[in-house]
Amino acid sequence: MPMYYYYGFDWTYIVLVLPCLILAVWANSRVNSTFNKYSKQFSARRISAAQAAQRVLSMNGVTGVRIERVAGKLTDHYDPKSNVIRLSDSVYDSCSTAAIGVACHEAGHAVQYAQGYGPIKLRAAIIPITNIGSKLAMPLILLGILFSAFSNVSSLMVYVGIACFGLSVIFQFVTLPVEFNASRRAIRAIEEGGLLTAEEQQGAKKTLQAAAMTYVAATAVALTQLLRLLMIFSRRSRN
Repeated sequence: MPMYYYYGFDWTYIVLVLPCLILAVWANSRVNSTFNKYSKQFSARRISAAQAAQRVLSMNGVTGVRIERVAGKLTDHYDPKSNVIRLSDSVYDSCSTAAIGVACHEAGHAVQYAQGYGPIKLRAAIIPITNIGSKLAMPLILLGILFSAFSNVSSLMVYVGIACFGLSVIFQFVTLPVEFNASRRAIRAIEEGGLLTAEEQQGAKKTLQAAAMTYVAATAVALTQLLRLLMIFSRRSRN
């Protein structure tokens, strides 16, 4: 029996992946609780999140970007194809520090595209490849296991599948600087534009910090899953 399995337990999953999954659950819970907390802290200037996003665009000389409402909670995103910032129902016309932080972050992404920020251009370029890779990864690995009687073919399928999964890990790593930079741009614009007072800025900062942890956790989960696959199948190939 491989060293990774003991009394029916997969220790690679328990030691590597499970702690990161727990981190991801905690990060998602924290971003929701932080957003809810600072959704009750309102800007003294009574500026709405949509207005704040527009201010960020204007401060950076970015024009032609529409700001629209989208259904849901924390479904906020910037769509580069349509050149639209979509703010969720809980953010769009809210004057809370949490909502303003989120809106300015999405405006930060629009500024990144307008200014040709390197990492976001790289992320956009690899999205089609990573989407294909993520869809092919597990089917190829499963087919490799099913055709294990044909060792050369099965090993090739497994490792091509693992390589495809590795593309999604690369995507997660490229996403980190993109998200961190968008948050830095948001906070700088909030401070320099006087959108929030010094005390109110803490609410926006803590909301964005909590959101950043979800990306860190997602990257950790993807990386440990890749390491687990490599450990399991490298051991299998030696047996």
